[in-house]
Amino acid sequence: MGNRAVVYMGPGHVEVQNIDYPELVLKDGPGVHPSNVGRKCEHGVIIKVVSTNICGSDQHMVRGRTTAPVGLVLGHEITGEVIEVGRDVEFIKKGDLVSVPFNIACGRCRNCKERNTHICLNVNPDRPGAAYGYVDMGGWVGGQAEYVMVPYADFQLLKFPDKDQAMEKILDLTMLSDIFPTGYHGAVSAGVTTGSTVYVAGAGPVGLAAAHSAQLLGASVVIVGDFNEERLAQARSFGCETVNLSEHDDVGEMIDDILGVPEVDCAIDCVGFEAHGHGANHEEAPAAVLNTIMSVTRAGGKLGIPGLYVTGDPGAVDEDAKIGSLKIRIGLGWAKAHHFVTGQTPVMRYHRELMMAILSGKAQIAKAVNATVLPLEEAPRGYRDFDRGAARKFVLDPHGLLSKHRA
Repeated sequence: MGNRAVVYMGPGHVEVQNIDYPELVLKDGPGVHPSNVGRKCEHGVIIKVVSTNICGSDQHMVRGRTTAPVGLVLGHEITGEVIEVGRDVEFIKKGDLVSVPFNIACGRCRNCKERNTHICLNVNPDRPGAAYGYVDMGGWVGGQAEYVMVPYADFQLLKFPDKDQAMEKILDLTMLSDIFPTGYHGAVSAGVTTGSTVYVAGAGPVGLAAAHSAQLLGASVVIVGDFNEERLAQARSFGCETVNLSEHDDVGEMIDDILGVPEVDCAIDCVGFEAHGHGANHEEAPAAVLNTIMSVTRAGGKLGIPGLYVTGDPGAVDEDAKIGSLKIRIGLGWAKAHHFVTGQTPVMRYHRELMMAILSGKAQIAKAVNATVLPLEEAPRGYRDFDRGAARKFVLDPHGLLSKHRA
């Protein structure tokens, strides 16, 4: 059986290529850690991918801003149908329609047992935590493909209770693999609650997901900051206030114009290490967003930081930033007694409750992020448009099932 997949071919270049059909074993290939080669996964399943999304984290790699190897199969946002189960899988069955958390977790180690599935100790020989199709994450093959292998299926997979109902809401449910839990985790980490005022840095898909999540959690005002007016318009489309960061270099003053005070209760960084300073002539400044959210968050407030920061950035603006060392005003954060939460999102901590919010109609995440379907073969165009700032979340349709269902 064939298998088509999106493959990183160097900075600015992805291709859809034929790759091996998955088996219940992790074989050698680009990015696979030597200690993971030959790893048997009888606890895993083979997924026929129904939907798989292009993520901003993928875009960092495609821009050449990580140490990702050429030939890496991309994609960590996966939703699909189980078509083969391993010998040791007990509860997941063929035919189940499931959401796959982007973090790979064994369910057996101390961190998994403490619900910290984003830093599983047993899936990546290099460091805690793993993901599909991502640099330095163990080498697990990505899911921007027709078929993919998923290990530890009984523990990880979120089964949708009704397949027909799920297909009706599939553009919302496809966001459960990453960006909806990631945005929600950012909001929860920032302490968003009833009546909170919130600043979200970045109006890309994760920023929009964080803004929608803040609304679900009861925020009174959500302010989204970005340079891209099209993306800011998307934030306004579901009730957010916005600030255009190219028009002013003082975010506190812009917040003051909206709230009457130059600070918020909570702030969320949805930009990460490719951040820019503010104003008309803004240039890359990796610590700009972190320093801004400290400056505009009230003393005693919390900061959620789902934005990606890396330990290796060959395209960084200075030598320190190339190894993830940034000029952060930690003294300001200390003086204001801020609480920081960083790292990958533990998707399994949130995905079931967010699924229920979608199925009940309480959450409208596909609308918030402007979900847009593309055939798998058009993935290179999706990457180009996303890189140019399109206010869309591109959802790839490897088998035409989304288009067929919506026809």
